[in-house]
Amino acid sequence: MDSPQNSPPHDSSPQNPRLELPAAAVEEAPREPILTLPLALTAYIVLLAVIHLRMLLPPELENWTIDVFGFIPKRYDSSLLNLEIPGGGGAKVWTFVTYSLLHANLTHLGFNVLWLLPFGSALARRFGAVRFFLFLAVTAAAGALAHLVTHEHAVAPMIGASASVSGAMAAAIRFAFVRGSFLSFSRSDADTAARVPALPLSRALRDGRVVGFLAVWFGVNIIFGVGAIGVDSETTSVAWQAHIGGFFAGLLLFALFDPVPRVRNDAADASSQDVSDRI
Repeated sequence: MDSPQNSPPHDSSPQNPRLELPAAAVEEAPREPILTLPLALTAYIVLLAVIHLRMLLPPELENWTIDVFGFIPKRYDSSLLNLEIPGGGGAKVWTFVTYSLLHANLTHLGFNVLWLLPFGSALARRFGAVRFFLFLAVTAAAGALAHLVTHEHAVAPMIGASASVSGAMAAAIRFAFVRGSFLSFSRSDADTAARVPALPLSRALRDGRVVGFLAVWFGVNIIFGVGAIGVDSETTSVAWQAHIGGFFAGLLLFALFDPVPRVRNDAADASSQDVSDRI
């Protein structure tokens, strides 16, 4: 910090209370960036953005990409022997995940990234890169399965990462409201907030904040259906069932991926108390 101009000479005598401090003592503490993303989440967002450059391809090739890597329920309909869908037998396997890497437009991509920033960031810090990517793949597959069950004969490809985003949100609320975590009133630093012990599922479903979050989330998805989109040449529709499939997978399978040790129910009750409980 620069010293003032024309300051009086230093006087160390007791009569002069104005003693200069060492430069290190008055140096400002380093400021953390407003938004810091873990490497795994940054890599995932960059991957989504790079893949979205397919929009620059000629229309025929871009449509082929969606047909080969998008999730098409009709692909699994054995009664349609004469229907040829690009991708062959392999597409019946990889499209359970690859559809989640494609987006209809920048708005679609932007919404998913926006929701990922808080919830995906906390989850990536907690899980680490390998668990995080595997979790996204599993919740994407769960979303595709839910879409397949409810759209058995659909021809329109489904694309979008929102089943995985929904799964990340569901997993994150298992610990988000615990004291010290990222949605609590007594939040710690980002790494510590992401690694607080999670609530057991039975305890989480009795927490009013978790129940409120669930109600709002389901309401938004059913009424507005923002997220995964089914696309064909004439219509664009919201595949909200895929959101719900990914969400339930994230909520129920969270414990299989979570590396942070469990706590007893009574300890979880104590640790989940927040400043807001005393206001």
